[in-house]
Amino acid sequence: MRKPVDAESLTLMTADGYPIAALRYPATGLTRGHLVVAGATGVPQGFYRRFAQYASSCGYNVMTLDYRGIGLSKPASLKGFRMDYLDWGRQDLAAAVEAMSVPGLPLYMVGHSYGGHAFGLLPNHDKVDALYTFATGAGWHGWMPPAERLRVLLMWRVVGPLIVRVKGYLAWNWMGMGEDLPIDVYRQWKRWCTFPRYFFEDPHMTHIAASYENVRSPIMACNALDDLWARPPSRNAFMSAYRNAGWQSTDIDPRQAGLGPIGHMGYFKAHCKPLWEGALGWLEQHGRIRPAALSR
Repeated sequence: MRKPVDAESLTLMTADGYPIAALRYPATGLTRGHLVVAGATGVPQGFYRRFAQYASSCGYNVMTLDYRGIGLSKPASLKGFRMDYLDWGRQDLAAAVEAMSVPGLPLYMVGHSYGGHAFGLLPNHDKVDALYTFATGAGWHGWMPPAERLRVLLMWRVVGPLIVRVKGYLAWNWMGMGEDLPIDVYRQWKRWCTFPRYFFEDPHMTHIAASYENVRSPIMACNALDDLWARPPSRNAFMSAYRNAGWQSTDIDPRQAGLGPIGHMGYFKAHCKPLWEGALGWLEQHGRIRPAALSR
């Protein structure tokens, strides 16, 4: 691996006029393609720095971003800030896809948790050759083991409402669980996690299935067996909505793979580099440009 490259800061303007803070990691050597990292809920883009640097050293121009209300894309105060959770996909991630969609080279996406949800929300998903997503699941507590189920229910039914009542948003930092979340993200996420198949079973969201049925890009969904929030049954419950994408799945046993604990967040930590290699290798198999077309 070459010396890690420095990221270039830029601002993306979404279709509805919201400025999104992004980082672009330029490819070193031959440019094999472009890649957008679609992060998880409440996770700032800096968390994906090591993966982005690795992918850039392998010849990919990589973009990470902070969704509206998160990281460098949040307002001075989240109190009173209103938004739609779906806008992270329909607006923010869509802007990144537009920025990285360049004729002549393939465009890929690597998702983490919500990133796998967001792909089906993109109005421009057809510009992405393939998606490789880690830790995507339906979010329902019933898919989780008993102890984690109780912990999550306590968060949704007791701790979360108390914090929101005091702060006006979900101050996740108080619980050491990530970035603070806008109140609308909290409310929508909480509601959809009451359904075994997430928002696909919400009576008010019956229209959303069509967006996922329109996806034709190849998808691989990778889930670690020690990921308490997104175990394989949870993944299958959500990913089945991509019925026309011919999606595939792979399960990782961290002990057999010699990777150490992964959980829900470990996929992008340094010890999981073998997973990164596998993801990039799979994506490259689905690019629309032959190796002879590689550019400098």
